[in-house]
Amino acid sequence: MANYFGGTHRKPTWRKAGRDESFRIVAHRPDQVRRLNRHWGQVFIPKAGWVRFRWSRAIPEARSFRVKLDRADRWHVAFTAIPAPITGPGTGKVIGVDRGVAVSAALSTGEMFHCPHLSAHRQRRLQRLERKFAQAKRGSNRRAQVKSAIARLKARSADARKDWAEKLSTDLARRFDVIRVEDLRIRDMTRSVKGTTAEPGRGVRAKAGLNRQILASGWGTLAKRLEQKAPGRVQKVNAAYTSQRCSACGHVAGENRKSQAVFACTSCGYACNADVNAAINIAAGHAVTARGGSSLGGPVNREPQPTLLSV
Repeated sequence: MANYFGGTHRKPTWRKAGRDESFRIVAHRPDQVRRLNRHWGQVFIPKAGWVRFRWSRAIPEARSFRVKLDRADRWHVAFTAIPAPITGPGTGKVIGVDRGVAVSAALSTGEMFHCPHLSAHRQRRLQRLERKFAQAKRGSNRRAQVKSAIARLKARSADARKDWAEKLSTDLARRFDVIRVEDLRIRDMTRSVKGTTAEPGRGVRAKAGLNRQILASGWGTLAKRLEQKAPGRVQKVNAAYTSQRCSACGHVAGENRKSQAVFACTSCGYACNADVNAAINIAAGHAVTARGGSSLGGPVNREPQPTLLSV
């Protein structure tokens, strides 16, 4: 509760079978871990003996480790260690990252990255399994089997999304000294609009689909891993009107954004990919208000005001 009131952790919840199945081993010694070959190792667990595990990376000098069972019925062992931050190249390069749905991450250099999703075949299989799960009787073996199959499919998607975020964040932390991202409140953006029975919301199905696409794009994971790997080198920029501002002349207008992928300035005629243009504005730290003003100067899109002359 102290961590919750301190603002560093979420509110504690009650443990639930199948969701919080894990335990921690403390006073761990280095001789309690053995490497069998290139891909496999063994760890000694009290009252269970030597247990084999997949050797996926170098094991640090940790004093404890946690054994966990996830929802897809997979066991994991994680050794407690604080990794060292990634040092920047020292060239002073600044990069802007624009996060979107069609393009998961667009860089100010023109590079665009797409977060991996389930294939069309696996997506159709997931829909069939979800229909079976809704029709199955509670407490039945069939319902448990279908639930496990759904968890395995979703775990595959989550693993691919996490792997993408890890590789991209490491690459950006090594190539650039300053990384600027939009200051997005993802939890508020993905809030449901279903409302109540007396006052139902509008466009609930479309908003639910958008929420799923936002969460499947790995926005939060990418920003969090960037802050952890490059502490002090990640800056958050206000996202207001970054997609409507021309990165060449600074003109701000809604008509500049022709479509999801096309940006064409109505003032100077500059045209490029809309996500890349927004990333360039983010890299420059440009965030404008509703009247076009920045945090450094006054509004630039105001109508001319008459001057009062004293006689």
